[in-house]
Amino acid sequence: MTDQASVMHRSHTAWLRWSLVAVLLVSAILVLVFLPVRHYVQVLLDETQALGLWGVLVLIGVYVVAAVFFVPGSLVTLAAGFLFGVLVGSVVVSIGATLGAAVAFLIGRHLARDKVERKLASNSKFRAIDQAVGREGFKMVLLTRLTPIFPYNVLNYAFGLTGVSFRRYILASWIGMMPGTLLYVYLGSTAKDLTQIFSGNLEGGVVQLALKILGLAATVLVTIAITRTARRSLREVVPESSTEERLP
Repeated sequence: MTDQASVMHRSHTAWLRWSLVAVLLVSAILVLVFLPVRHYVQVLLDETQALGLWGVLVLIGVYVVAAVFFVPGSLVTLAAGFLFGVLVGSVVVSIGATLGAAVAFLIGRHLARDKVERKLASNSKFRAIDQAVGREGFKMVLLTRLTPIFPYNVLNYAFGLTGVSFRRYILASWIGMMPGTLLYVYLGSTAKDLTQIFSGNLEGGVVQLALKILGLAATVLVTIAITRTARRSLREVVPESSTEERLP
């Protein structure tokens, strides 16, 4: 693939990814606003919030289970933003995602190593990552976490096969997942505000919503900038051909 074609491919992929996020967000809002399901979501919200600390622990537990069984974590992250807002939701997701990554890592390293090895044996991207991890473990975990072309759930198991230490893996994963966590939590929180403004229950009204949307836009721009920087750094370590092949 030529340099120009590669750039066009990455731009097209990024455009599709962000378009999908926008479509999912709008669809969720429309469902919540115009269909009877809004009542049930509100009941779930009230019940979860009424649980207090137990509600937080339940969501953390759901995130760990989702990580182990390959359920998309973005759904749980959006739910956390919807339920708890940006600040508390980010803390909850950060804890849940890190614990989920830790459990899957340990399963991949100790309990299901042979199965994971067979799954990834023929993947050139993973081989390139494995070699790079041998040289710069913390940096490689951090960069791959910051680059959304690497699926969160697969990386959790894949890094269990590498030589990176558990301590470095956890620290780099926690830091690297922060931008994506904040973005999706912000999306969930904004979705909640939009549903409330349609029903006339949002404190601060349109002004509050406008400030939230501006904050969301800033979060998106910062996340994109971080992702592009991480991807450029990653291409210096992992061959371009390897980063174009998706992990299974």
